[in-house]
Amino acid sequence: MNLKNVRIKRKYEACIIMLAVLLFMGSCGSTKEDPADWQDLFNGKNLEGWTPKIYHHELGDNYANTFRVKDGTIEVNYDEYEQFNERYGHLFYKQPFSSFHLKFRYKFTQQWMEDAPVYTYRNSGVMFHSQDPKTILKEQDWPISVEYQMLADAEDGNPRPTGNMCSPGTEVIFEGEMDPRHCIESTSPTIPWNEWVEADLIVYGDSLVIHKVNGKTVLQYTKPQIGGEVANGFDPEMKKDGQLLNSGYIGLQAEGQGVIFKNIKIKDLSNKE
Repeated sequence: MNLKNVRIKRKYEACIIMLAVLLFMGSCGSTKEDPADWQDLFNGKNLEGWTPKIYHHELGDNYANTFRVKDGTIEVNYDEYEQFNERYGHLFYKQPFSSFHLKFRYKFTQQWMEDAPVYTYRNSGVMFHSQDPKTILKEQDWPISVEYQMLADAEDGNPRPTGNMCSPGTEVIFEGEMDPRHCIESTSPTIPWNEWVEADLIVYGDSLVIHKVNGKTVLQYTKPQIGGEVANGFDPEMKKDGQLLNSGYIGLQAEGQGVIFKNIKIKDLSNKE
């Protein structure tokens, strides 16, 4: 099959997936949502059900109280650090999910570790379809996963959309083709760093993924799968390039920038595929 035919085939497959999901969503548009469908992932009191994994540290070591609970929120806070030292962290929920609708709110703080890479400034994210945190090695910097990336205004005059996609050790199909970029920008506006943002992540297994910001769809892509680069120090058995990601773990990110998460809820969509 020549390159032109491959591209046509990919675009056709993407259109079929999109059409199927849109038809489903349209058929359910008149159905009143039941609050009981939503599960709270965070109890507002402690980190029960969540486990940290920080680069250079063993699973479960919440170094310098990086992840903490304050006033009913989960904070990423660095006030007990002397140096960041590449301690990229993730706080994982206890169970994997396949098809789901995740909702959460976030806001950045003024805190940023100046020895962290410059790209981490007003930058965080939520990982999904991640490898089991028990398989992440002590000296592995990023989990093999897909990321709902959160950015905020850096006050430098440059646009910084939020709700982007980043792909440590993974790849996705965007606009009908495998996209080689590590991060794909959304269509969201640039949002001030100190504003609460409502984020939605809608995932249909290994088919369609939808990112929303403040209720508006800002990015869509399909077929999340293992591949690409960026993640380092992983067990080679965990990185089988080309393997579609149908499920995985959810993790809140900490990469040198202070951030607050709250109202973290999930709805299982397994019966909606």
